[in-house]
Amino acid sequence: MSELEKSIAKTFLQMAEGLESGSFASRPKIALTGMGSEHGEANAMAAAVAAAKQGVDVYYIGSLEDPLVHTVHVANDDEGHKKMEEMVEKGEVDGAVTMHFPFPIGVSTVGRVVCPANGREMYIATTTGTSSADRIEGMIKNAVYGIITAKAAGLKEPTVGILNVDGARQTEIALNQLIKGGYDMKWATSSRADGGAVMRGNDVLEGTPDILVCDSLTGNVLIKMMSAYCTGGSFEAVGAGYGPGIGKGYEKLIHIISRASGAPLITNALLYAAQMVRGKVFQVAKAEFAAAEKAGLDAILAAHKEAAKGTGTEENVVAPPAEPCTASIPGIEVMDLEDAAKALWKAGIYAETGMGCTGPLVMMSEANHEKALEILKKAGYVG
Repeated sequence: MSELEKSIAKTFLQMAEGLESGSFASRPKIALTGMGSEHGEANAMAAAVAAAKQGVDVYYIGSLEDPLVHTVHVANDDEGHKKMEEMVEKGEVDGAVTMHFPFPIGVSTVGRVVCPANGREMYIATTTGTSSADRIEGMIKNAVYGIITAKAAGLKEPTVGILNVDGARQTEIALNQLIKGGYDMKWATSSRADGGAVMRGNDVLEGTPDILVCDSLTGNVLIKMMSAYCTGGSFEAVGAGYGPGIGKGYEKLIHIISRASGAPLITNALLYAAQMVRGKVFQVAKAEFAAAEKAGLDAILAAHKEAAKGTGTEENVVAPPAEPCTASIPGIEVMDLEDAAKALWKAGIYAETGMGCTGPLVMMSEANHEKALEILKKAGYVG
């Protein structure tokens, strides 16, 4: 097909889309690196064509051509990634979808999945990259990153839940402090009978929160499982991939997908990237970071770092005389469980540790429950 015929085909496609949507606004320009996929270039090109039919101006970086997309010819995967970075840097495209990218520390990606229980979309914050070298600090930041992405995608008041992993309770306490400081964040409530903002496996399948906060390693496993659970694992068919890299001051729109991603998922990733362009994700990011910092984010993170310095010290505390433990206090990090019990021993309260269906517990007598709760709140073990 000649260049003229290609141009005519694109023009008619844009006219059809404009008539359907009532708008002839410019289409987001998104690059896609097609080489390196485990399913071959044709798989990536099929996604490029599908996204082009849905309003994305796709710049396909590879060796294949189609009249509905722009092809930027490269010889191999490495050359393709260099070309993609160059196009993003020069502003030749608004963003890119690619299979790997070295984000700096402080930047991580917010994925989007379709939950199998009801087909509901959910954002996973985060799925690759490193928000912070400190697990808790990273998860606190991930909550903000998730909110930024969800708002750029059009959710005005997205709900937030924290996956029940190490650090969940400390993250919840820190985010509650942020809310108390004035940050506008809405908690999701677990679908399990005992509720709460800490999400269980059931909530992942049901998409209980709009945004699921976790560490990026756990998020990476989740995004792979949620993308390929219906294919046996080698072909990621569902969802929109690992998502855009988000971080303070970072303004390169780079979306990540897996080498195992199939054409349907890559199509969704291109549409996701276009949605971030239309939703002005970097403007949203500036506003959200400013709001979080005004609510005390920096002070909360600094306090966490200071508290973490003393976690390695050992103190020989003797338990008071044993008594029946008929009351319990949940919501304590498993790594803090023994320290929480010792904090009560120091106050003369006999306490034992245990594990309930919702997580770690510190147990004491009914008579000491109220006083114990006050002590653990003051020490920062519970919110």
